[in-house]
Amino acid sequence: MGTKNPPLTEAVYYILLSLLNPLHGYGIMQNIKALTNGRINMGAGTLYGALNSLLSKGFIKEYKADDPSKKEYIITDSGKAVLKNELKRLRELVANGENLL
Repeated sequence: MGTKNPPLTEAVYYILLSLLNPLHGYGIMQNIKALTNGRINMGAGTLYGALNSLLSKGFIKEYKADDPSKKEYIITDSGKAVLKNELKRLRELVANGENLL
């Protein structure tokens, strides 16, 4: 696997997936919990550290919310490309496992 598209952590994968629609931090945490049927209960420290990293990489951006007291985020086109590459990688992992079992 090249360094251009390193694998995403599970947390980052679900954050990017959650931001296909604009959300604020608490909404992201709730969405991830719902998507994973409660398996992942992301803490605020993990979330905001990841959001800062994703902002600096240009994978997400701040979104102008209706309520200015809540900071919302949304995925960028480059973030969508990274997410699509990760989905392709995950599909390959599953297919390889299913072929061998």
